[in-house]
Amino acid sequence: MKETLLMYLREQRNAVLWKVDGLPERELRMPRTPTGTNLLGVVKHLAGVEVEYFGACLGREWPDPWWDDATPDEPNADMWATADETPEQIIQRYRGVIAWADEGIAGLELDAPARVPWWREPETTLHRLLVHMTAETARHAGHLDILREQADGQRGLLTQIPNLPDVDEDWWRAYVERLRAVAERS
Repeated sequence: MKETLLMYLREQRNAVLWKVDGLPERELRMPRTPTGTNLLGVVKHLAGVEVEYFGACLGREWPDPWWDDATPDEPNADMWATADETPEQIIQRYRGVIAWADEGIAGLELDAPARVPWWREPETTLHRLLVHMTAETARHAGHLDILREQADGQRGLLTQIPNLPDVDEDWWRAYVERLRAVAERS
């Protein structure tokens, strides 16, 4: 069962990494929503969340001082990369966190105790953390789907698994126009 949970988490992590692959820095940093959501910030956020859930909540110390220094008092600081943080650093940090988290997970049983102080019922297990982190990563991978499509038109789950109709751009334009017309008549 643990391998199944990890498989789904890894699929979502891979989708996250694909969504930021190959974009110029400006596009990775560009806020694309009224609340400033941006591709690089979502990756930074996910790295921090994995450190919290698969580190502190399991009684493990994150070995890199980045984590201790990266939580300034500014609200939403984990949702954007500062001018001093490069895309390569953020993406490599996420990859490093993934490897570190997986290493810790490998040595634990699903019923290993965990404690999430900010949850209503803080006492939990690794099993629940894996389910929660998969849902969290999938939620943000969905955000990245939309942000990436806005940035350069790339869409789908993964390059090799587009999970969208195999149609040309003319079809998509007509489709969107049809949807717009229906919405306007509502």
